[in-house]
Amino acid sequence: MEKLISVNAVFARMTAGVVGALLLSTSAFAADPVAPSTKFDLLGWTLSVPVDEDGNGKADQIKEKQLNSGYVSAEFFYLNEDDGIVFKAPIVGAKTSKNTSYTRSELRGMIRRGDTSHSTKGVTGNNWVFSTAPAADKAAAGGVDGTMDATLAVNHVTTTGKDYQVGRVVIGQIHANHNEPVRIYYRKLPGNSKGSIYYAHEPVKNKEVWVEMIGSKSNSASDPSDGIALNEKFSYRINVEGNTLTVSIMRPGKPDVVRSTDMSKSGYDQGGKYMYFKAGVYNQNKSGKADDYVQATFYDLAVSYNK
Repeated sequence: MEKLISVNAVFARMTAGVVGALLLSTSAFAADPVAPSTKFDLLGWTLSVPVDEDGNGKADQIKEKQLNSGYVSAEFFYLNEDDGIVFKAPIVGAKTSKNTSYTRSELRGMIRRGDTSHSTKGVTGNNWVFSTAPAADKAAAGGVDGTMDATLAVNHVTTTGKDYQVGRVVIGQIHANHNEPVRIYYRKLPGNSKGSIYYAHEPVKNKEVWVEMIGSKSNSASDPSDGIALNEKFSYRINVEGNTLTVSIMRPGKPDVVRSTDMSKSGYDQGGKYMYFKAGVYNQNKSGKADDYVQATFYDLAVSYNK
């Protein structure tokens, strides 16, 4: 797996075994909002923000080259004084599609790195597949199997709304054509001092599988003794090898928390199933006060593939 490298090194490189899209920060601070691309390589990503400045009725999508050339949102996407990328999504805002109920400020992995000859949809050089996919799909895809590593802190979660929605935010995903092989949730209830971590695995046809990692996903969960507080840095890793999905949570001075899910009956080894990583904040509350919000700061982010 490709490691994070300094901003003085080449940000993206292709080798025989790995294609990586990398992010790593150094240091900067200014009174005006600072574009994350001043310290991070963003050419391997697009961004969705919960505003509709172009008036097309959907959340704005910032493409790779624009994102990597100084794009900044003073409210939803900027570099903070700790050299992390801040993502914010309020309860009320523009959505990415009519089928989406929640707002997001979220990156979407783009293996093509601005090469628009590769379509964003389908089994193309822009997306990846599982190594259990048909041989033709593996040959056509931009990557085979994949890993995403992130270091972040969740700064704020919603405190208003229905009990089954309050306090929850998705901080990392694998998205497929229409389903999500994994969504990692952070959730902190208003009366708790620490938050829980759990994930959902969504098969192509069957019901979602929920896996608790730290604390509980319950709407009335007690304060998790080994939970993660707001503004506490931690790391996660999403790894796919064939039909095995593994999610790990890493914290300094504590044992890693690791869970795996067998995807052999999930339907992602069929032809035409393509994947892409997502990272940021995907608000999971649509019932609270309009100005209530979720926010997280990402300090490191890296993706890699076996092709």
